[in-house]
Amino acid sequence: MTAALAPGLKHQIQLTVEKHHTADAYGNPGVEVFATPALITLFENVCGECIRPFLSEDGFSVGTRVDIRHLGATPLGFEVSAQCEVIEVDRRRVVFRVEAHDGVEKIGEGTHERFIMDNLDLFLQKTREKFQQG
Repeated sequence: MTAALAPGLKHQIQLTVEKHHTADAYGNPGVEVFATPALITLFENVCGECIRPFLSEDGFSVGTRVDIRHLGATPLGFEVSAQCEVIEVDRRRVVFRVEAHDGVEKIGEGTHERFIMDNLDLFLQKTREKFQQG
């Protein structure tokens, strides 16, 4: 991880709401609006992309906490924009403020926390060991 990762860093991404993003696709029949799990995924993605340039060659990050409010329903075909801002960096822990808009209104807000990891092989080995215990 480089020292340049600091509070104030911002990033933004967009997506167009498609059928697989809807509450209907997540098991809520007939509810053809942007689903809360899809919003969480969008927030995880914008935050992960935000810090990726600051990771070591073998580095990656994992989400460890999500605290959001889904404020409004967004129909199919709408463009959703998600923004994040780093608000805290404590060694490997990075906290973000997140917000999403659909072109009409703010549809989501909250915070997301990620931990930076440096060794994918070790991370996966621990996961395999856990699998063998189960």
